[in-house]
Amino acid sequence: MPSAATALVRRYYVYAGIYTLAASIIWGINTLFLLDAGLSIAEVFIANAAFSVGTVLFEIPTGVVADTVGRRASFLLSLVVLAGSTLAYVGLAQTAGGVVAFSAVSVVMGLGYTFYSGAMEAWLVDGVRELGYDGDMDRVFSTGQIVGGVAMLIGTIGGGFLGQIDLALPFILRSGLLIVLLALAFFGMHDVGFEPRSVTIRTLPAEATAIAKAGIRNGWRARPLRLMMIAGAVQSGFFFWAWYAWQPYFLELLDRDAVWVAGVVAALLSVAMIVGNSLVRVFTRWCGRRTTLLVWTAFVFAVASVGVGWANSFPIALVFLLIASVAMGVQMPVRQAFIHGMVASEERATVVSFDSLISGVGSVAGQAGLGIYSENQGYSAAYVVGGAITLASAPIVWAARRLHAPADFFEGTASAEPESCVPRGLPTVAGVETSGHQD
Repeated sequence: MPSAATALVRRYYVYAGIYTLAASIIWGINTLFLLDAGLSIAEVFIANAAFSVGTVLFEIPTGVVADTVGRRASFLLSLVVLAGSTLAYVGLAQTAGGVVAFSAVSVVMGLGYTFYSGAMEAWLVDGVRELGYDGDMDRVFSTGQIVGGVAMLIGTIGGGFLGQIDLALPFILRSGLLIVLLALAFFGMHDVGFEPRSVTIRTLPAEATAIAKAGIRNGWRARPLRLMMIAGAVQSGFFFWAWYAWQPYFLELLDRDAVWVAGVVAALLSVAMIVGNSLVRVFTRWCGRRTTLLVWTAFVFAVASVGVGWANSFPIALVFLLIASVAMGVQMPVRQAFIHGMVASEERATVVSFDSLISGVGSVAGQAGLGIYSENQGYSAAYVVGGAITLASAPIVWAARRLHAPADFFEGTASAEPESCVPRGLPTVAGVETSGHQD
């Protein structure tokens, strides 16, 4: 990779790492915080679903902002909105705001996240391409996920122990970190490989409509991407509920009210995802197609999730949850690379945002439905049902695989080769070419 591109990638790792650190500080205790604020179990997941509603409402508009005004501007707006809405959460807890107020602020948090979701990845990919790197992005994304995993490890442990003192402290620290990142990005982040457009209030609606239509056309109407988005929505419908449900569920299995345990478990999940991210480098040497990994990880994630609900003890449930996290750690960077490989630069942020929108639709339905179901039937039953439903994502990815999209193949592979999974880059042996065009 050229040195200039390497420098930009490192800056991406710094920004994404701090962002994940700030976000993850509350992940281990968020559900406990809302329960302590007076919400019921169902109301907690309604408030969490409201966050997904925010992503559904704002993904396309904020993606358009990133594709017109610029990726940097979109990222800075994300930091401002998230810092403010996080502090608003603390204020609502002090005044017993109720589910409606928490849901309203959660929608604003969703707005803040959508300013980040498409813009940051688009900034990275545009920048490295402009600076001369034309290789696979899987390893770049997997390293970024590892950096995020380390940040999550630190954040979840720290947030758990701070929450043991006061459940509001992690939220306050989160806002402080976002403000620090705002200062760093304001002076250090610049759009590279993308030319922001000069738009006015009068011309913005027309620009937004044109880019949104192009993004939807090249995203949803491209069948491989559409299938990948549907599979993502199926998984998101369960994943976002499961991410917050394990906190009270595991404390229930332990029969202890120890907030610090939630922080430790969240940290272990971070390690598991780091392991999964690291395995991407290994698997890409053996398999020529991204969907090979995506189908297997979808299957493992679903089965392990069912295992979390089936387990009747804390250690067994934790093992299954860690296996599911490893599968997600493998899947996420590979899926990112697949999507970016299908999208043109000028529509990149909009298409990525549209993907998040579709995932958000699944997340809203999953969190609300499973939240109500878990209140009536228990967490274990909801894990079994949710994990079984998630299994449907595997055949959807398999359908995308059959389309042989160019983005499905790692660099140095070709769709004409037989479908197998053997090491790539081996020398020719006994007249047989093993150059790596395998599945």
